[in-house]
Amino acid sequence: MKKKAISLLMVAAMSATMLAGCGSDGGDKQDAAAGADAAGAEDAGADAADDANAAGEDVTSTEEAPADNAAAVSDMKIAMITDSGDITDESFNQITWETCIAFGEDKGVEYEYYKPAEDTDEERINAIDLAITEGATVIVMPGYLFGPAIAEEQALYPDVSFIAVDVTEGDIVNLAGEAASLGSNVYICSFQEEQAGYLAGYAAVKDGFTKLGFLGGIAVPAVIRYGYGYVQGINDAAEELGVDVSVKYYYGGQFYGDDAITARMEGWYADGTEVVFACGGGIYTSAVDAAKEHDGKVIGVDVDQRPIIGESCVTSAMKGLHSAVYAALDAYATGNWASIGGKSETLGLAGGDYLGLPTEGESWGFSTFTVDEYNTVLAGIKDGSVTVSNDIENQPTVGAHVTVDYVE
Repeated sequence: MKKKAISLLMVAAMSATMLAGCGSDGGDKQDAAAGADAAGAEDAGADAADDANAAGEDVTSTEEAPADNAAAVSDMKIAMITDSGDITDESFNQITWETCIAFGEDKGVEYEYYKPAEDTDEERINAIDLAITEGATVIVMPGYLFGPAIAEEQALYPDVSFIAVDVTEGDIVNLAGEAASLGSNVYICSFQEEQAGYLAGYAAVKDGFTKLGFLGGIAVPAVIRYGYGYVQGINDAAEELGVDVSVKYYYGGQFYGDDAITARMEGWYADGTEVVFACGGGIYTSAVDAAKEHDGKVIGVDVDQRPIIGESCVTSAMKGLHSAVYAALDAYATGNWASIGGKSETLGLAGGDYLGLPTEGESWGFSTFTVDEYNTVLAGIKDGSVTVSNDIENQPTVGAHVTVDYVE
């Protein structure tokens, strides 16, 4: 198998290990064997090394592991399975794949990605089966869609370790819809997205925006937490400043942008909306297209999207997908899998820098809201003096200064 020297184009984030992921876009599907199609991988997270697509070769790293960890990683092979999107979504899948690449390059471990032929539980299971048949010892999966696949596969492959991010215990149900317990070969984690959403909403109002919007993808828990946290941050900042703020709130029902969503966003901006928090994989493209037509602003999600979107992106509500995946892979490689196997974790600011806004260089797009002010409210969430509700069953309570229009 030909070696590939792939240089990462990692999206800038709040630290060297702070990258993140949420939804996924609705790009064209390809066979699970597309782990052998290197073009998308190298365009998305790498530096187009060699002509792998033309040659139809695997995207892998087969460098020898350093002597101090050779024994621990000698049998390790990472397989990442994409969800309904692909590794060029500039968000959820892409960051997961880039993390697998980064770990593989750092540790001298082989890695490969697979895209299910269709957006179904059966095809996700087929992709996992294929990866294991081809030697994978660790399967990395981004997103709640993998719950049924984990429930079905964990007992069939007790010697394979499964890592799933943005997955909760409630997602682990078999194909019949019955709840299943986590096996000792499974680690899942989710994030307190409401904290990142809060920071974005708070900062936007503090910077002077008073007409805001929220464009969600599918109303899954992670997207709802982002949105409800956003409203809470808007409310607290508005109450502190004593200014009136209006919010339009809408779920597009998909993880990709299209003409209909763009038209709706154009209507928002034309009606006076100043900034839209676009949360849900590729759906952000519709908000960006509309913002450019109306000199509007957007707030990115999961990763620092300003390098992708440009100056119209004032900030991004990020979560530490990269650090969570990397740490789980490292637990396997160092022989410490027992410390995480069988566990479900919810990662928030009380436990580390898992969520936040980008503060480096041009990624700080605010005019009057300062990094010092940001660090103050960030510290408040960390120590509990600023509380953010994670209730997704009830819309956030707002004060007299805030009006929220939940658009059907």
